[in-house]
Amino acid sequence: MRTDHPFRLLPWMTIFFIAMAFLESAVVVYLRALYYPEGFRFPLVPMHPALVATEMGRELATMAMLLAPAALVTRRALERFAWFCVGFGIWDIFYYVWLKVLLDWPASLAEPDLLFLLPLPWVGPVWAPCLIAVGLIALGLMIHWRRSTDRGYRLGRLTWGLLITGALIMIASFVAIPFGRSTGQQPEEADRPGLSASLGVSEDDFSTVWYSVGMAVAAAGMYRIAPKRGVLLKK
Repeated sequence: MRTDHPFRLLPWMTIFFIAMAFLESAVVVYLRALYYPEGFRFPLVPMHPALVATEMGRELATMAMLLAPAALVTRRALERFAWFCVGFGIWDIFYYVWLKVLLDWPASLAEPDLLFLLPLPWVGPVWAPCLIAVGLIALGLMIHWRRSTDRGYRLGRLTWGLLITGALIMIASFVAIPFGRSTGQQPEEADRPGLSASLGVSEDDFSTVWYSVGMAVAAAGMYRIAPKRGVLLKK
């Protein structure tokens, strides 16, 4: 088990997650060359169900890869969670950075994107996951800072409750069928095999209202973690 100060590990962790983001982006480059030669857009083109299943498996593998480095450098659950947050945030931001470099996409942060497939398809503008990514990096770094100054530091039940509730609300704002919203599936798509028929997602499935509510709740949890002015002055 590594015993280094967490911030000493940050440069190498950052390099790993940036490189991992490139691999993720490269797969998307290949898929878009095959299915969206004229550029990605909604509605989604049909894809074979086996390929959809492969994509879901790739997403599970990505989550495992985001968790593994934390498990290697610490045995403490809270610090593993903090590294996961930092890693997820860096990976997600640089995923879009690499897509911009490789495909000159997105044209703007308002571009709609198919973000995730598990447990339901997630749809939203690029700025939404990027903002969450920034928040995750800040959350992870704040936890590391608090733990580096107090090895016994823990998140209270209220803090965990706010973070988890906010995260669940934001996830619900992305998924294709929350709160009775339409999936955007056209009637003629019902008999077409592939991604469009099986997922039936639309760029209109994202709910800015619920996203904002979730972000506010999660921000309240982060506020409870953030070092207060008096603590900083003592340092």
